[in-house]
Amino acid sequence: MNLSEKRLLISGIGGPIGLRAAELAIAKGIKVRGLERSADKAEAAQNLGAEVILGSITDSAIAQKACQGVDIVLHTAAVAKETGSLKYFREINVGGTVNIAKAAKSAGVKTLVHLSSVLVYGFKYPDRVTESGPLSGENNPFCQSTIEAETALFQLNSPPDFGIVIIRSGDVYGPGCIPWIVRPLLLMRQGLFAYANDGRGVINHLYIDNLIDAIFLAIAKQTYGEIFNITDGEETSWKEYFTRLAEIGDAPEPISLPASVLKSVLWQQNLANKLLGKKNAILPESIDFVTRPYAYSIAKAQSILSYQPKINLEEGMRRTQEWLEQTNIQELIEQ
Repeated sequence: MNLSEKRLLISGIGGPIGLRAAELAIAKGIKVRGLERSADKAEAAQNLGAEVILGSITDSAIAQKACQGVDIVLHTAAVAKETGSLKYFREINVGGTVNIAKAAKSAGVKTLVHLSSVLVYGFKYPDRVTESGPLSGENNPFCQSTIEAETALFQLNSPPDFGIVIIRSGDVYGPGCIPWIVRPLLLMRQGLFAYANDGRGVINHLYIDNLIDAIFLAIAKQTYGEIFNITDGEETSWKEYFTRLAEIGDAPEPISLPASVLKSVLWQQNLANKLLGKKNAILPESIDFVTRPYAYSIAKAQSILSYQPKINLEEGMRRTQEWLEQTNIQELIEQ
């Protein structure tokens, strides 16, 4: 598929991934429309040259309006937190996803790329796990709702009229990324961050531009009905990653504590914060996310999409450092 002059809708265009995808798409000559709940975030996308519709992915009328005249939908909007009400996660991650897909299909959209997550495999997956799984909800609302969204979405897959591709992204980092850059760095600067179990195991990091490269490859190759794991393909330990982050973010090197101790401390802190009416900076469930042990396989993406990560960790951290030097990251958390 020749992407030039195509019209692309990006749900969640104001988030870091949506915004960067819009910027790179416009540079390719793609006409970009966005769907965004936040007026402030919508303005950032408009400044890039994108048309933006304000509203929620759960609003059927808004979804239908957003999909009119569109060739491709990139669905990035989701609730991505450690914990919360499963009902709420399902409302957005499952209901909102299906709503966008039905609107796209009805409007004659040919391609929908859904940004999913490798966390569909849970926290204790086999080494080099492939797209065939096994999947595990881990009694976690994000993991569970992400699995359910994929299942519901593929029921609407009907190429060549309407084709769906699912991208299971790794741990996305880079400018603007909250979970793996902004939040841990702010905690490091306050002396409140520690990695677990001596930083053993693997962070399956994914530089934001590498992810968007993979998305464009999947669109161009029209790989409908397929699922792809996408990471940087590097086996980086949690310790190395967080040590590098501290270095580029002018923060003290974090310490290590046993995962059980970290969870216990966080439970106590969060209970105290609840009694005082304060917001929790980090949840005990976060420890499950940062103790995953193995790398995911990206062999399928390499074979079918010819995906080759262009930006390694060293270059990704250099670019992120440049962004950090120009950004007040505290403001990103407060938005």
